[in-house]
Amino acid sequence: MQKLKLSNGTEIPQLGFGLWMIKDERVCNEAVAAALEAGYRHFDTAQIYTNEPFLGAALKAANVPREELFITTKIWNENMFWDDLIPSFEQSLTNLQTDYVDLLLLHFPVTELREPAWHRMQDIYKSGRAKAIGVSNYTIRHLQELLEKCDIKPTVNQVELHVYLQQPELLEFCKQHDILVEAYSPLAHGYDFTNEVLQDVARKHSKSVGQVMIRWCIQVGTVPLPKSTHKERIQENIDVFDFVLDDEDMQKLASLERDLRTCWSPVHVP
Repeated sequence: MQKLKLSNGTEIPQLGFGLWMIKDERVCNEAVAAALEAGYRHFDTAQIYTNEPFLGAALKAANVPREELFITTKIWNENMFWDDLIPSFEQSLTNLQTDYVDLLLLHFPVTELREPAWHRMQDIYKSGRAKAIGVSNYTIRHLQELLEKCDIKPTVNQVELHVYLQQPELLEFCKQHDILVEAYSPLAHGYDFTNEVLQDVARKHSKSVGQVMIRWCIQVGTVPLPKSTHKERIQENIDVFDFVLDDEDMQKLASLERDLRTCWSPVHVP
């Protein structure tokens, strides 16, 4: 799988496996095993997902060399307090059975906490226990505030992004500041898979609608993080590197923008 280079030189696989809402240990183990078999090496979890221990155990059991893996976790809102962030991160390392994570994110731009929390994130990065640090659910306004005050800028901004929520202004801002955008919920939780434009593009390439949606995320320069617990779908979601959407396809897909959020919205967070 192709890798992209973050602003600090860390390499990140261009597609990851999301673990949101996988709360059953057996289901998580089976999904991670299927993902590894399919070729995934990039795994995205979070403290609030409560499945860090499951992921850690599944990866350890698989005996894949640690250097081949790219593991992301996120600091949850309640752990962003000055005295709590680093201990919570150290618990995440224990859960994941690793000495470091490849990417550590602040999960949400909590108004009173995000600035001091970033100082703690910088400390963790300097310690070498996170190869890269970034944020999640940050708008342009939140990023501008952070960039004005930080010593180490975020390498990643993970946001909801799909053909129905394209966020072109945010993508352009992040591109200008060398911040990679990761796209969570790239399949919009299955919203309107019967859309005629998507169906037409999928037929043209002999691909599924989901594969077209993931491929679109890749071609706009993001790292999509599809999630599934079904082996066939896990395999399908990674089989997106053998076709290319042409300019006509991209223009058609651009017309699907609906500013549709299927998860939480950070837009009104001060």
